[in-house]
Amino acid sequence: MIRFIVRRVLEAIPLLFGIAVLSFIFMQLAPGGPDALFARNGRMTQEQLDNIRHSMGLDRPPHEQFLVWFTNILRGNLGVSYAHFRPVSEVIGEVFPNTVILMTAGLIISLVCALVFGIAAARRPYGFFDVTTSFISYFGLAMPVFWFALMLQLLFSVRLGGLPSAGMYSAQGGGGFLDLLKHLALPAITIAIGSIAGWSRYVRSSTVEQLSQDYVRSARSKGLSEGRVMTGHVLRNALIPLVTVVGIDVPLYLTGAVLTETVFSWPGMGRLFFDALTVRDYPVLMGILVLGAILIVVGNLVADLIYGLLDPRISLS
Repeated sequence: MIRFIVRRVLEAIPLLFGIAVLSFIFMQLAPGGPDALFARNGRMTQEQLDNIRHSMGLDRPPHEQFLVWFTNILRGNLGVSYAHFRPVSEVIGEVFPNTVILMTAGLIISLVCALVFGIAAARRPYGFFDVTTSFISYFGLAMPVFWFALMLQLLFSVRLGGLPSAGMYSAQGGGGFLDLLKHLALPAITIAIGSIAGWSRYVRSSTVEQLSQDYVRSARSKGLSEGRVMTGHVLRNALIPLVTVVGIDVPLYLTGAVLTETVFSWPGMGRLFFDALTVRDYPVLMGILVLGAILIVVGNLVADLIYGLLDPRISLS
């Protein structure tokens, strides 16, 4: 297993380098820049704007900017935020735990609902429950996230008034665990709805496939209860495709929840990415992109390791 992990890490190095190069190129091709915000101020002279560009290193050729940035990355230095005037690692570190909280809540909701809906639909394929969950799943996959978030706010915050519409804590008397749960409910459901729709179909398909295998008929012929057949045999093999999808999607929770965190004003990495994008804060944007790429690589590695635990026949050598 150690050799497998080392090999996967070595294989990820050129991948991460390519992602860093492409991300930097896309940032260079983006219109405007952080200095353009200062240029909107008509009272600033051209000399002052040139000094700002020089202090940011924006007057250097693109290849020199990349070499400086990439060298600092190898040293563990993500640079200094143009907007916050602080190290990028500190800026990201402040909001990273908030996204972890949101991701954990959304992941729990997604996994529980996907397993329950997927297994229940697989027990009676093409029955009423299967057809109903299929329709709901397609609706969840096609539905815009921001629209669903706004509808939740309209229903539970405006009409019913039971849950807060934005933020992480209440401005007055907030800060407790129950207050956090109230603010967490709507964004967690929003971020989970797409995963529930997709993951439940994976569970349903893989469970139907496993139920038709010979080993299931053999287990039933031995007198094993249906519950033991499902938990001890079918579910163990049916979870392997789900592990693949979860291993890819979970890191995206940390970096890709831009719309959800923006609509609900949740102070996480998604909201930070949106704010940095509006002001062209390149160091923060690049830091989040590189962190997201690393998390995706790690997520795939963890998924491969879980394969070996679920099915010992899978070799990691």
